[in-house]
Amino acid sequence: MTNNKEVILTLEGLKKLEEELQQLKTVRRREVAQRIKQAIEFGDISENSEYEDAKNEQAFIEGRILTLEKMLRNAKIIDDENLGTEVVSIGSTVLLRDVEFGDEVKYTIVGSAEADPEKNKISNESPVGKAILGKNKGETVDVTVPAGVLKYEILDIIM
Repeated sequence: MTNNKEVILTLEGLKKLEEELQQLKTVRRREVAQRIKQAIEFGDISENSEYEDAKNEQAFIEGRILTLEKMLRNAKIIDDENLGTEVVSIGSTVLLRDVEFGDEVKYTIVGSAEADPEKNKISNESPVGKAILGKNKGETVDVTVPAGVLKYEILDIIM
């Protein structure tokens, strides 16, 4: 991630990142420091796998803390109170119908930091997200994916 890349977040996403950062800084840092201390007490650390594991975990935690702090510094919060139901925007929940197969799917468009396909939260940078942003209810869009082109009709835009 570049130093100044804007990170688009909903208020919910902002809260989750802040909670994760707080957990890492308070609880996880202490836990791993305790593990390192215990491993050192076992003696020779040159052949101590517990010590190595704890040091690796410490490095991961510190790296994640730096990443989260950078993301929060560059966060742009999407105010869902200003969302409308006329045009698809970041924060919108959209009901789509696959024109070819008739399947319906509901997605919430979020920034890439919050994307979670298992929860139907897709990034504004994903193929579907890019294709439907700025479009209106009733429009049909073409989505280019590795398998070809999918056609979706926007059935509804929900706040």
